[in-house]
Amino acid sequence: MLRRSFLVWAGASGVVAAGSVAGFHRWQEITPAVHYPGRDEGHFLRDRRALPPPSEVIHTDIAILGSGVAGLTAAWKLKKIGKTEVLMIDGPQPHGNAAGGAFGELEYPTGAHYLPLPSPESVHVREILADLGIIQKDAMAEKPYYDERFILHGPEERLLFNGHWQDGFIPTDGVAQWERDEHKRFFAEVTRLRQTHGADGRRVFVFPTVLSSEDPQWQALDRITLRQWLEQNGYKSPTLHWYLNYCCRDDYGTRYDQVSAWAGLHYYCSRWGQAANAGNGAWLTWPGGLQPLASSIERAAGVQRKAGTVVSLKTTADGVEALCFKLENSKPSTYIVRARKAICAMPTHVAARVVDNIAAYGFDPAKHVPDYAPWMVANFLLKRFPDERPSQPLSWDNVVYSEPGLGFVVSTHQDIRVGPPEKTVFSAYVALSDRKPAAARRWLEAARPEELLALASADLKEAYGSQFASCVERVDITLRGHAMASPGPNFRSNAGMKALREVDGPILFAHADLSGFSVFEEAAWWGYRAATLAAK
Repeated sequence: MLRRSFLVWAGASGVVAAGSVAGFHRWQEITPAVHYPGRDEGHFLRDRRALPPPSEVIHTDIAILGSGVAGLTAAWKLKKIGKTEVLMIDGPQPHGNAAGGAFGELEYPTGAHYLPLPSPESVHVREILADLGIIQKDAMAEKPYYDERFILHGPEERLLFNGHWQDGFIPTDGVAQWERDEHKRFFAEVTRLRQTHGADGRRVFVFPTVLSSEDPQWQALDRITLRQWLEQNGYKSPTLHWYLNYCCRDDYGTRYDQVSAWAGLHYYCSRWGQAANAGNGAWLTWPGGLQPLASSIERAAGVQRKAGTVVSLKTTADGVEALCFKLENSKPSTYIVRARKAICAMPTHVAARVVDNIAAYGFDPAKHVPDYAPWMVANFLLKRFPDERPSQPLSWDNVVYSEPGLGFVVSTHQDIRVGPPEKTVFSAYVALSDRKPAAARRWLEAARPEELLALASADLKEAYGSQFASCVERVDITLRGHAMASPGPNFRSNAGMKALREVDGPILFAHADLSGFSVFEEAAWWGYRAATLAAK
């Protein structure tokens, strides 16, 4: 329906038809740069290929194995505690899912691109933001004061629905009154649940999730999917179902009929942080997504880093020993790191292969490794902004009523300028939620660059038609085959994850996987906790 209405709008003249031909040929000329962070190292580990003897042995007090948000937070917290003899091993990509890139001076995300205002329970996040100067006053108050450069500017979001842009993401224009009534009923329920406490006195949905209520009444939500919860509670609106499915795909990379109802509701009910100088529901963001935030945490930590990926990690009489390797022009070299303690800040599917006898910690890889959703992030360098339809103006986040695309973010939206820049970057996100994760990974592995470009640009072509191709100068595509753990039903009762969360010894675990899904607040929490334990 949407594709048809768009073609009626775009194809009304011979001029547009001629432009369509020109646009087609323009796409034929574009060859995207395609990046597979971690693929080569991961396949090297998977295939157990032979490695040369170590060229050096490095000694340190604490080794942080991984440089994503969990590892960075651990390094930052150790510095605050006064522990400075720390070495970070980068892993296959510095900063992991928080990484970004740049076309010259124009930064863009290749992973996560925003951070909701932290709620009062997220003390660890507020500490970090205050230390970095992002929270400028009253960090632990109900409404801290934030640096306005990083609070998302308006217009924030819009949706292409029935051939027209509308404000916000939940469809409203032309939607029947009974559907809009269901929208209101759902969000009223969200407001109620945000303030609901379990029998144990804890709020039902908070960040970090380990502080959420353990009341069995609410834990029961983890045994069904979000779609089942909607159906059980009489929600029938197709537009509401589309919206909630979109949000699950956006946050978890997985459809709402495969996401735990607890996780699906947590998405809304845990995000209620406020600011003295912003409206409710505000977000923090940067042109480079979370890359500038990750870089700021690293600078504050002052941690020594070394390139490399861990092959094996074991305990010794004196602490721990990690064998690490680097690939340069496909040739491996190795070195050993010995430390008193190690913070294993890597995804659990990697830790399962790296940590010696991980079953001894209560984690069985055959049972406890979660499914991982693959992602595609495509950054389009535009030589000019495409012409907009005369309705809702270009926003920071722009979504098309379709699947599997998740719309596109305008990286220059936060730039403070007298006028708009001549060039910009549109960052298109795709969760391959229309197929099983393993099938999606196989497709990503085999797909030709032009096939990747066709999928990555689908929402942009839906929004702008043939004119969009003539605006494009370069395209950079990042593929993350195991981008994030998917919180399916019963993820909160994963005994192996619970066991790793409780480990306190020479090896400590710190990753968002321990909570069951990949968000900044959870990764930071486990890094914060591991640093506190490692400092003992």
